[in-house]
Amino acid sequence: MQRGKRNRAVLRTFAMLAMLLLPACANGADGSGGSAAAPGSGAGGSGPDGAIRVVTTIAQIADPLSVIGGDRVRVESLMGPGVDPHLYQASQGDIRKLGNADVIFYNGLHLEANMLRAFGQIGKSRPVLAVGEAIPEDRLLRDETGAVDPHVWFDIDLWKIALGAAVEELKALSPDDAALFEANKRDYFARMDALKEEAARKMSSIPEQRRVLVTAHDAFGYFGRMLGLEVVGLQGLSTEDEIGLGDIERTIELLVERQVPAVFVESSINPRSVEAVIEGAKERGLNVRLGGELFSDAMGGAGTEEGTYIGMFRHNVETIHQALTGEE
Repeated sequence: MQRGKRNRAVLRTFAMLAMLLLPACANGADGSGGSAAAPGSGAGGSGPDGAIRVVTTIAQIADPLSVIGGDRVRVESLMGPGVDPHLYQASQGDIRKLGNADVIFYNGLHLEANMLRAFGQIGKSRPVLAVGEAIPEDRLLRDETGAVDPHVWFDIDLWKIALGAAVEELKALSPDDAALFEANKRDYFARMDALKEEAARKMSSIPEQRRVLVTAHDAFGYFGRMLGLEVVGLQGLSTEDEIGLGDIERTIELLVERQVPAVFVESSINPRSVEAVIEGAKERGLNVRLGGELFSDAMGGAGTEEGTYIGMFRHNVETIHQALTGEE
């Protein structure tokens, strides 16, 4: 039943997309009766003063590119705070935004599963890039079924590869701005490197026995691999995965065995499974507290520190560190 609903929603999205793009295809890729500027022409984008109009799915792509691109890009993210990309269905307004973009970036690796057909169609008229798929396959995590973990933005080194692929696309669209984009990318990547060092220091100060990160779904595998934490997601890689009583019981046993003091909820995920773990641990004699809210599939609100990629990442590090060490 759930799969049938998803298929119908995808077909509706595909139909909306076809209706929107047919006039553009008839008149040229830019809808003006001519052809869009070819990559390498130096013409830039269709925004004000030739700025490149960029549309992304998740804010983890949008925010870094807005910094790297500066005033030479106009970046818009379809998915805001609290939005679950695993379940996201494009609205008619989203399709219109995609149709007006010079370039579209999405994570890929099956994160935005319901939008793949739309991306395939719109990619016939403008660049569409799955940035996560620029990462070498041997560096990706997989679950026990072989499914790829799409949450690659939690490994800073891997996310630099993904963002680097997007920056190369921006350079192709506006060669005159290539040097600016490259310089800004280097500055931003230096900030990411400093963040990684800061995170490593914080996580290494947690007592080894307590380095267990329990969250609502399995979004923090790359984070744990990079920083030396054991990660337990009650749900699988996708928020559509079912949570069984066995998953909850095994998590409770791990918490009791390791005397882990805290578990975490996520900003875009229902907290009920985590609350069940807290209650179950209490019945076993361990007072596990709610360590705080982490940002996983979605970032914080616009205009907040957590609404930036670096701020979101730092918030998670500090929240985990304080809860698992007991420090304030």
